[in-house]
Amino acid sequence: MELLKLIKPEAVKVISTASSKKRLFHDIAEIAHVTHGLPESSTLSALLDRESLGPTGVGHGVALPHARIEGLSEVKGLFVLLEKPVEFNAVDHLPVDIVFALFAPEAAGVDHLKALALVSRTLRDKAFCDKLRANPDATTLYAILTDGRSEEAA
Repeated sequence: MELLKLIKPEAVKVISTASSKKRLFHDIAEIAHVTHGLPESSTLSALLDRESLGPTGVGHGVALPHARIEGLSEVKGLFVLLEKPVEFNAVDHLPVDIVFALFAPEAAGVDHLKALALVSRTLRDKAFCDKLRANPDATTLYAILTDGRSEEAA
């Protein structure tokens, strides 16, 4: 599995207006609707429901919100770089500015886990995250994210 298979160029955004985690989830649901055709309201609900089980902020300014979405046929993702970090109740209590959201079919098993593991390993790399933070342009971010990152390389 490669990040290239999870995201497409229009699913990579730089956001300057997110003022809270909830507002960010609204933005993510809207992006998922526009780029992947996911229903906005149920996507937002699924993200909030998953987050209520425990925060998806994994530390070092990175969050990996994810949800299962009815009617989805394959795992889809989107990437957001926030110009201003938001409080996310992350495990290390630091605000988040890098967000990779994943959406999986309700019955997805191993594919969802493989995608989550790939994204997690990729964004655990401090130098890689520093490179993302230093390039606040969606086209450049997409190129960085999809430059040979795969299950084997991560």
